[in-house]
Amino acid sequence: MARNRVGIYGGTFDPVHNGHINVARGIIDAFGFDELLFVPAFVPPHKREQMISAGFHRFAMLVIATESEPEMRVSTIELELPSKPYTVETLTRLQANDPQSQLFFVMGADSFAEITSWREYERLLMSYSIVVAVRPQNSGHWSVDTGQGQESAIAEDEGDPGLHLPSHLRERIVDLRGARCPSRGELDEQHIFLTDYVLSDVAATRIRELIRSGCDASALLPRGVDDYAIKYGIYDLRA
Repeated sequence: MARNRVGIYGGTFDPVHNGHINVARGIIDAFGFDELLFVPAFVPPHKREQMISAGFHRFAMLVIATESEPEMRVSTIELELPSKPYTVETLTRLQANDPQSQLFFVMGADSFAEITSWREYERLLMSYSIVVAVRPQNSGHWSVDTGQGQESAIAEDEGDPGLHLPSHLRERIVDLRGARCPSRGELDEQHIFLTDYVLSDVAATRIRELIRSGCDASALLPRGVDDYAIKYGIYDLRA
């Protein structure tokens, strides 16, 4: 019996925007995910000095954004366990709760470029399949905002995007850029997949600035998220 494929999409999502949803749709289709789970972080370790919206509001906006997306769900696993904020711990708990499913952790190019600073990053990259969402190659660089409130661009002529990894981890990279879908054999084994299914220039920082200044940001957000943010004044006091 085939194992369910479950995507785990972590981040701040402050707020969730169309870029996140479009990336999720593209990866669900290409990888044949049975489910994609958004996991809003309590306070990411690398953002403890920054002001982040309350977890309740970020969770609520994700629920609104995904209510018409049957393959997408939202988990409170990190919001309920703020003392264990690291990705490798979250994935270990999720796998223990669903041992029959194959987990794929979804991240953006900015996070991938900084992965060697993460807690137990080698165990993370060796124990789970990783899906890196990057920009299409013809754009000249690759990046995506992943809910972390920032974007990073790396020029293609700077070389292999996996050069920051040890050689035994670089060997796990499967380059699917060019909108190639993974083969059944590739899916059955754990890899680091580089994908470029969706071009996303949406930045959470810019959306917060628009809402704070009273501008209409609804075109950048899933239906209902803009109204929610305005109703509760989530971004009134900060950018």
